Amino acid sequence: MSCHMPPITYKEFSEYMARYECPREIMVKADTWIVKKSPNRYDTKIPSEIFYEYVQDMRDRMNKGMRISENAIWEAAVQSLVMMSRGEKKAQIENEIVGKAIADFRKRYRQALRKGTLDSAPDLDVLLLAKELGAGVVAADEGIKVWAERLGLRFLSAKSFPKMMNEYLKYYE
Repeated sequence: MSCHMPPITYKEFSEYMARYECPREIMVKADTWIVKKSPNRYDTKIPSEIFYEYVQDMRDRMNKGMRISENAIWEAAVQSLVMMSRGEKKAQIENEIVGKAIADFRKRYRQALRKGTLDSAPDLDVLLLAKELGAGVVAADEGIKVWAERLGLRFLSAKSFPKMMNEYLKYYE
């Protein structure tokens, strides 16, 4: 068994492990075991139907994001008008209404546009590399899972991976 990772993904992995103070000896083992390889973006074939589905998914998400934007503006406008009619000061309206509206909007917008889809080049690199190598994908990212399955790739949740590796290693130690 081998583990391949695009260099950008390996960089993210290393930074994550460093942030959580992973022991150096484990990082040395990971660095030895993980093969860093960029996907061949020019020769890896992706069915046009997958590309079509992705574009349609993005269009649907953008439309949903626009509706979320419109609703956030209307809600903030109505609440601001109510506060103004009560004689509240502009600074108080900005603090109470605008700040909350922006925070709520960002949360809903992020959820609508990013959850369950490919939202970064490193995510796409992981899928392209797996497709190129005929390999499975291990990830915690919901978007990678959705698109790995659409591409017909094997997918394993990052939560399940350590247990699977322990079982695998029992037979090879």
